[in-house]
Amino acid sequence: MEACSVARIMSLGHLDLRIMHKLLALSPGSHMKFRKDPPLMETETETVVQNSPELPLDVLIDIFALLEIPDFIRAGSVCSAWHSAYTILHSQLEQYRRGQTPCLLYTSESVGDNVACLYSLAEKRVYNITLPDPPIRSRHLIGSSHGWLVTADDKSELHILNPITGQQIALPPIITIEHVKPILDDAGAISKYKWCDDVTIYALDEFRDGLYFKAFVFPDPSTGSYIVVLILISECQLLFARVGDCKWTLLPPGSDCYQQCIHIDGLLYAFTRTGGIDAFDLTGHTITRSIIVDEMENYISDKDGWIYAVQTPCGDLLQVCRQTEVTKDILIETEKILVYKADMTAKKLVKMNGLRDHVLFLGRSQSQCLSAEEYPQLKTNCVYFTDDETYVSKYKNDRRDIGILNLENDDREEIASKLWCNWPNPIWITPNITRMNMGL
Repeated sequence: MEACSVARIMSLGHLDLRIMHKLLALSPGSHMKFRKDPPLMETETETVVQNSPELPLDVLIDIFALLEIPDFIRAGSVCSAWHSAYTILHSQLEQYRRGQTPCLLYTSESVGDNVACLYSLAEKRVYNITLPDPPIRSRHLIGSSHGWLVTADDKSELHILNPITGQQIALPPIITIEHVKPILDDAGAISKYKWCDDVTIYALDEFRDGLYFKAFVFPDPSTGSYIVVLILISECQLLFARVGDCKWTLLPPGSDCYQQCIHIDGLLYAFTRTGGIDAFDLTGHTITRSIIVDEMENYISDKDGWIYAVQTPCGDLLQVCRQTEVTKDILIETEKILVYKADMTAKKLVKMNGLRDHVLFLGRSQSQCLSAEEYPQLKTNCVYFTDDETYVSKYKNDRRDIGILNLENDDREEIASKLWCNWPNPIWITPNITRMNMGL
């Protein structure tokens, strides 16, 4: 936001934000998926609006651009003037520059199979969101990036889903993945799967257990849409598909298994278990692999724990090792998290003494490093983590490894007490109100 806009808001007095918060608490919320409390009478909201000073439309837009998404949606339902500002800002999302605080998405048996629970770290409250079929409690959550979930249904087919807008898009069929072989029943329908020459036959809902390792969703500047990158458990192969593609494309294999991916300036960077980094340019007709780093001098192995790659707000590349232990009741818990800065010139990792004024998010979602100054609701020099185990269905009832780890003293605390169900795996998601353009 430009300085003059900030000055104009401030010149109207801090009364505006107090009025806004009061109205948000009273708003009936006909447009809201986020309402937790029952709506109050329309007349009560109208009374507050009538007694409030009228703000110019452009000032309302500037204020709305500073809100977290739940407040932004609530604001749009207060009155006609506020809804106009909401509609304009929603249609011109480049003006909506408020960085969103990650939320924890999980399910609960008590609210229904099609309902996801969203725990807001900013507000420390839970919102219930109804999602389209297939039921969210029947899916595997194998990735989350840029506000989109990547899910595998009970036929092992993949979808991407934005829980805020409710938009859901089917990804290319599983049988377009090289080496996946369908087995047909007498009617010609797919009834089972097998992997290439493997003699094992898998039921439709079992195949996802051993096939998908992780998935990522990245913006695609060339189309204005998104690219989905998939890592398979078998040989840790990399595949990708643009939204709207009819099949998956296998990327040229590297010399070692891939563990993580990030997307920077139009290039896909893939990280191997030995610390190597390969780059892929997905914009051309022919996709080639470039070796950026063949192997880090003192790489950390996945035998030491879960390995993550993450870019800091200032552009540094970090590799993070999350060490776990098995407790006396045979549960996996995060014990320690080590952070290293990748020195690309020396091709080695430099151990860091904490994150200082930053925060990390780790799990099956895209890893994030955020500035604590920009997200004051978060705890500085801490790591927010969720499970990263490739859980199969038979482990549905295991307790999940979720919490906050302080890097200064390795103290661990709960995010909230007993909020989540055990299945599917709770996952971090950053709310996003953008609808994907399917016309490209």
